[in-house]
Amino acid sequence: QLHLVESGGGLVQAGDSLTLSCITSGSIDNHYAMGWFRQAPGEEREFVAAINWNVGRTYYTDSVKGRFTISRDVAKNTVHLQMNSLKPEDTAVYSCAAMGVHFSGSYYFSNGYDYWGQGTQVTVAS
Repeated sequence: QLHLVESGGGLVQAGDSLTLSCITSGSIDNHYAMGWFRQAPGEEREFVAAINWNVGRTYYTDSVKGRFTISRDVAKNTVHLQMNSLKPEDTAVYSCAAMGVHFSGSYYFSNGYDYWGQGTQVTVAS
């Protein structure tokens, strides 16, 4: 069982930056990938970014490309999401997720991830 805890959310102004962190209770070495998803009020949960744990290849949804960066700290079993040039439409609860041992078939769908954190609120004021 893997427990994920997010931190770093908050209230910021448009154009500001935030860095979210996801700390795990155990080793992520046996997990194929880590991802970040977000859910705004009244909206479906959507993919934000993912990183292949072994090789570090990254994947992003189009709306955050060039603004967000996902990274990993293998030694600390931690994944980060650096968010720059934040926009009001980035407002959501951000959750990190861990894929299982094997590739689920897609980085982009939430049902491909087996473990989830509780989420952290990010609010971007205009």
